[in-house]
Amino acid sequence: MLTLYQAEWCPFSSAVRERLTELGIDFVARQVAPWPEQRSQLLARTGTDQIPLLETDDGEFYEGTRAIFAYLESFEPTPYAAGHRRRYHEHRPARQSDASGVILERATPMSGART
Repeated sequence: MLTLYQAEWCPFSSAVRERLTELGIDFVARQVAPWPEQRSQLLARTGTDQIPLLETDDGEFYEGTRAIFAYLESFEPTPYAAGHRRRYHEHRPARQSDASGVILERATPMSGART
């Protein structure tokens, strides 16, 4: 199974998750620390502190959307790929209005400190 090192707030990670969804590829999402200098475990495991980073079953790493998308070109899209892309575009207003941010603010407040 593929492993995606990512953060939910990262728009590049979001694009990779969308492409994996379109291709019908299950994956494990591994959350990383918010700041590169806090990602020593990721750096030790993978050789980089950058996201998104995709690890394949055979231990290869693809760093960044361009490299990940190039790797994913070898996969056949599912019959639902076009529908997923349409739905992605249909939800653009919600992304632009920060709907997820508004909902997230209803959760327990986080401290403003950089941790």
